[in-house]
Amino acid sequence: MTAYAIAHFLRVDMNDEVVEYLHRIDGTLEPHGGQFLVHGARVHELEESWPGHVVVISFPDLTAARAWYDSPGYQAILPLRTRNSSGAAILVDGVALPHAATDILGTDAA
Repeated sequence: MTAYAIAHFLRVDMNDEVVEYLHRIDGTLEPHGGQFLVHGARVHELEESWPGHVVVISFPDLTAARAWYDSPGYQAILPLRTRNSSGAAILVDGVALPHAATDILGTDAA
């Protein structure tokens, strides 16, 4: 089942370290089947305020997503981002398709 790495950055200081991170991250994603779905797009607020930026990266499954995050290649560049940004990052499983909202009733997700 597809899994996602999702980040909500409240602040990013665009400097040489962040530019280096951006140049190097694609090479860390490829071996794990990761690809950007959302990256740097303008947020269109509908309900409440949503400051900052959103990044969504898809992976074939949660194992691949975790392997990417824990990989030596990504861990080597991670400090370039964390020293220069603030926000939250998560890994999450997607849903099996087709999916209806009521599919979560009676599960731990409800």
